[in-house]
Parts: sequence; structure tokens; C-alpha cells
Amino acid sequence: MNSKSDLKTKDIEDIFQNRKPGAEEFFKFFSVLVPVAEKNGKLHLLYEVRAKHMARQPGEICFPGGELEEGESLEACALRETWEEIGIPAEKIRIVNQLDTIFTYSNFAMYCYLGIVDESALETLRLNPDEVAEVFLVALDELLENDPDVYWTKVMPQPPADFPYDDVTGGEPYNWRQGKVPVPVYKAMDGKRIWGLTARITKRFADAVRQGMEREDSGAGGSVAAASESVGGCCDVKNAGDGGKSDV
Repeated sequence: MNSKSDLKTKDIEDIFQNRKPGAEEFFKFFSVLVPVAEKNGKLHLLYEVRAKHMARQPGEICFPGGELEEGESLEACALRETWEEIGIPAEKIRIVNQLDTIFTYSNFAMYCYLGIVDESALETLRLNPDEVAEVFLVALDELLENDPDVYWTKVMPQPPADFPYDDVTGGEPYNWRQGKVPVPVYKAMDGKRIWGLTARITKRFADAVRQGMEREDSGAGGSVAAASESVGGCCDVKNAGDGGKSDV
């Protein structure tokens, strides 16, 4: 290859033609399972409560999942984490489809997989005490009948004190682009309150189910599986403002 000062178009082609695209090194990827299980003839979503001694989000409600390992597929990550955290083996889970991806302001993306869990697996759960304090079920009917309140929270850039405004803007202030993130908060269900990132995933799933049911009722076909397709928007906002809890 030529030296840096003598690069040719062929050199650029050789470097990039077989290069796999990636992400910036400070960005992380996580994958979760959204477990649906039938119990007593009704559909439920299965949630975890994180162990109290965990460094991040102790005691908060989540779905089974975790960070993607090198060489691992997104679906395999969700299944592995479910086995490690609550002891449901992959053969007891039927993956229906990938759900909507959740992008966060804290430099990670959350990939979500809808999985139907064999009812028998609920009787043999094995919780990992290092990560999980307990699990609980919420009836899908209850989630469909009770939308969360959604609080839009501002995300404000805070450049470092030594940012070189003199070099970039001639010393003038810069109008940094601000962001905002929805923070849904469900009413307490059996003493459990689902909010933040887990509520965002739950709400998009519930919205997709409703949309699929509406298509079916209108004669356009569809099913719960089809309802797992992406839908636009985050939903109707009951309470909106600058404050509220920050997203997780």
C-alpha cells in the first residue's frame, strides 16, 4: 500500500470494500426478551425486579436481557440472558418477531424480541439472585386498558468548559440542538410501578397489539404476531412537561 501522502482511490477501495460497518466505540447494544405467557387462560407479560444490591437500577422493573456479547446475534443475546437470569431455556420460548428498537440518550440501543413462553416454564423458574429479586406477571388486558402517563424530559447538551468556541464559532455562543425523551409511567399494578425504559417497551408493544386488533376488526386481517410490527409515535401523551422522572 502507498504511504499516507500518496494514497490512491484503489487504496481506499481495498481498505473499505470488505469492511463491516460498525458503531462508534462509546455506543453499546442490548437485547431483551418481551415474554408473553398464558396463565389461567389469559395472556400476561412477565417482568423482573432487579436485585437490590445491583449497582445500576437496583430494585427497578425490567425485562430479561443484557448487553450483546462479541459475535452474538441479537436474538441469541435475549435468549441467553433470559436463561441466565430466570432459568427459562430457549426451547421453552418461541420467538415471534423482533419488536421496535429503543434508542436512548445514554449511548445505547435496546433491541427487543417478542417471545411466547411455554406455560410449563412458569412452574420451573430459577432466579439468579445476583441479578433478580423476583418476577411477576401483568395481564395483557390490564396493560391494554391502562395507558401510562408520558412525561417528555429534556436532554440538554453540556459541552466541557474548555470547548474551543474561539476556533469553532469565532467566540460566539453556539445554539446546541436539544433532545427530548418520553418517560412513560404506568399506574401501580399489584404494588408494582412500571416506568422508564421498560414502560417504553411495554407501551410500544401494547400500541402494536391494539393496532393489530383494529386491523383485524376492520377486516384487514392481522394478528397479535402481526401487531408486533413497528408503529409510529410513542402514543397519546396524558401529561407532558419539562419535568418528571428521567428515563432509565
